[in-house]
Amino acid sequence: MQNLKKAALMLDSFFEYFALTALGAMTFIVSLQVLTRKLFNFVFFWSEEITLLLLVWFAFMGIAIGFREKLHLAMDSLTQYFPKQVNKALDKIISLTIFAFGLYLLKNGWDFTVLMNESTLPATKLPNSVTYVVMPITGLMICSYSLLELLGIDTRRHAQGIEEGASEQ
Repeated sequence: MQNLKKAALMLDSFFEYFALTALGAMTFIVSLQVLTRKLFNFVFFWSEEITLLLLVWFAFMGIAIGFREKLHLAMDSLTQYFPKQVNKALDKIISLTIFAFGLYLLKNGWDFTVLMNESTLPATKLPNSVTYVVMPITGLMICSYSLLELLGIDTRRHAQGIEEGASEQ
């Protein structure tokens, strides 16, 4: 189990680094776009399209990372009164539901990516599918995180920043 967790965290590190790089690149491109528009009355023709592409990728990667860190909505105010066994069963149901959502993203995201492969983005001439291929990737990540959760492997990497008590679940 330790090797599985180690492999999952290595792959996860790549995705987290990619998401952070996308955020940094997006910030840089938008700043550059504003600067060139105000100072030189010039805008790079590709800047808006690439920014939107990076925003979509960052957002979907953020969704998967949010599931990894257990940042999804919880009803602790109600479930704190349930017996421990009921909460364990609810946790399994939640993990299975998250897994189903990941499968949904994986299947429908792939179908949509294939569908959009025929069209191209106007400025960069990249296939439109490059925008949507992040959906099945995110679905796979979510499925992986929920499967590891069902196996009892905690993949959270930033548990110190979570509310007190939430990390004990």
